[in-house]
Amino acid sequence: MMPRATLLRQRLLALFLAALFAFFSPLAGQFESVPDLAGVPALYLYLFGVWALVIALATWIVSRGRD
Repeated sequence: MMPRATLLRQRLLALFLAALFAFFSPLAGQFESVPDLAGVPALYLYLFGVWALVIALATWIVSRGRD
């Protein structure tokens, strides 16, 4: 069985790499052509939504590691 610290680091590294992919992939560029939603550009909503999701997942991963 793996030590908890190693597993926690691996999960956070996987989250980091997924966040890099979400922010710097062609996927983010797809939202430039989407029309504004309620006056807010869709790209901004995508970026802030992914950012909030990454923060929430990091919090969840770290809090689970302390149990």
